[in-house]
Amino acid sequence: MSRAALTVSFDNLGEVTELARGEWPADEPLGRHFSVTRALPRILGLLDELGLRATFFVEGRNTELYPDALVGLDAAGHEVAYHGWCHEQWAELSPRREVELLRRGVEAMGALGLRPRGFRPPGGRLTGTSATALRELGFTYCSPAEGDAQEIVTLPFAWAMVDAYYYLPRFGPLREREEGAADVLPARRLGAALDAGLRDAVEHGRQVSFVFHPFLTEPADRFAVLREALQSVRALVDDGVVWCGPYRELAG
Repeated sequence: MSRAALTVSFDNLGEVTELARGEWPADEPLGRHFSVTRALPRILGLLDELGLRATFFVEGRNTELYPDALVGLDAAGHEVAYHGWCHEQWAELSPRREVELLRRGVEAMGALGLRPRGFRPPGGRLTGTSATALRELGFTYCSPAEGDAQEIVTLPFAWAMVDAYYYLPRFGPLREREEGAADVLPARRLGAALDAGLRDAVEHGRQVSFVFHPFLTEPADRFAVLREALQSVRALVDDGVVWCGPYRELAG
């Protein structure tokens, strides 16, 4: 019997976040973002090579921008879960707006033959009414950064297991609180954290979540860290020490 459970997940696709923040150039065409055209095929190739299945938390707007990519993820055996409509700061939503965006995503994905069962809130935090809204709309689990969502299975992630925590300037305040300095950290720091988190999960019989972002898998040293982490997972799966699969299966 496996001693630990691991979920590999990827958040965000395309230019949705930049659109939400008003950072996308008005004259730049949509539907050609490198995270989908270049990074995603490399990620899928690696997952296929290692025989691992992942969960992709994607924004609903991608049903319009990259429908074929979403259908392809599902066809390849990966889970397509929900990550807001346009990467809204979820914890700041009103109950009415939250339900509206959840329903919109379910309907848009349903039109592609997809049924999202899981939800990860952009920004990592839920609202006080998220659990009820998710359950009533047919979601079976959620994956926030922390906290206890009652009435629904909750599979949280830790920021130390998220690539964005190390790479993005906007996580500077969190790094300063946790690391003592706000500086962006090198890929090797993420690699060390993933290795430590995996070993801790095995030692204590826990569940751990790895969280990556396709747009952060470049340059080469970052992709190398992703590869090394997943190779370690594959070895532990082969040894029967770790179970690895999509969130929906763990939630079940």
